[in-house]
Amino acid sequence: MTNGQKNRGFTLVELLVVIAIIGVLVGLLLPAVQAAREAARRMSCSNNFKQLGLAVHNYHSAYNAMPKHGTGTYLPRWSFGGHNNENKSQLSMLVGLLPFMEQQAVWEQIVNPLQNTSGSGPNPWYAMGPTPQNIGYEPWMTNLPMLRCPSDPGTGLPSMGRTNYAACLGDSAYCQIVGPMSHVLTTHQGYAERSRAADRGAFVTRYQTKFRDILDGLANTVIMGEIATDLGDRDTRTDAKFLSVGIGVPTTASTLGGNPSLCQDGTDPTRPQFWASGTDNLGKTNSSIGRGYKWASALPLYTGVTTILPPNSAVCASTTRYIHGGTASGSNIPGAGTVTAADGDQANGVFAPSSRHQGGVHVLMGDGAVKFITDSIEAGNSQAQMVSWEGVAGTPSSTPGSKSPYGLWGALGTRASKETIQAEL
Repeated sequence: MTNGQKNRGFTLVELLVVIAIIGVLVGLLLPAVQAAREAARRMSCSNNFKQLGLAVHNYHSAYNAMPKHGTGTYLPRWSFGGHNNENKSQLSMLVGLLPFMEQQAVWEQIVNPLQNTSGSGPNPWYAMGPTPQNIGYEPWMTNLPMLRCPSDPGTGLPSMGRTNYAACLGDSAYCQIVGPMSHVLTTHQGYAERSRAADRGAFVTRYQTKFRDILDGLANTVIMGEIATDLGDRDTRTDAKFLSVGIGVPTTASTLGGNPSLCQDGTDPTRPQFWASGTDNLGKTNSSIGRGYKWASALPLYTGVTTILPPNSAVCASTTRYIHGGTASGSNIPGAGTVTAADGDQANGVFAPSSRHQGGVHVLMGDGAVKFITDSIEAGNSQAQMVSWEGVAGTPSSTPGSKSPYGLWGALGTRASKETIQAEL
């Protein structure tokens, strides 16, 4: 002690005040830190897409065509379901891109016979592997970092190798699975005509498109879109609603082809991003069915996007295997027939792009540019009929060659509809 004064420390009140101030500062800084982290993740996601764009261009330089979506080994006819000795042309365009995105090791496993340690199927596996839902085939279970957005937390079973990036199939839900499969028909009009009318995206299932086919210009055409993978939480963007109405004739408002907005029915009014408890979503029946669950599969739920409903809209799959609903027997429409919820992942549908980013999604343009498209992009009339071969004369939005009924968003997804895009994205 000096000069009769006592040393004194902080009082309890002073300590509490300091702690409170620190707490307030941390509370103020935390959102900024979280925003900075998300900005970094979003930039990393964009960089992944740029690398995929380079891979597509390098592939095209090597083969003078884009990778085929729906390729591989197959029987003389199209068929669904699993198979150990062949993949039935169910492989996505991402498989063909592997050597061009520094995944040569995985590519070598796929194109050569591979030892089978699963206990089922041939040993070794045949070159190009079995159908993509076979969990015993190691390449199909491999998660590739370039195909994952850092903002998406999805991981592990019941999914296989996940992807956050998918091929753009255009602005119609017709022929999404089979494409121009005219050779499987003997008594009916071929799928080729229907595919030419409806498959207007940069990628057409089982048909190899080229840059020269994109008449609207590479800079004006979306060739891939971002998708969020399913977390098993009944998210409307990742757990497809199972529609019993089928694609249907495009002039019928009660079918998906005549009214894509049917996808939005069944959401929880208190939480619009999730399905209500009574909605028949695919994940409720089979937990292994989810958006982005199989990067190797060409089925649209896993690796396809459409420019029908705007980004981050609900996704839905129809009960139609190929084109129309109804029963196969007695139908005059080739390929008509229904599927059950167990194999509903093989159905056509409306599959909007989605993301874990705030307010929109990344898309890859044909020239390799990556754009961020907001959820509020002008998307025309969601109740308008889809363009199809069965479009009725005098109905401009549904006849072949029509401009997209889904506004700027639909126009971006078509490769040769001669629609000019005047706004900067």
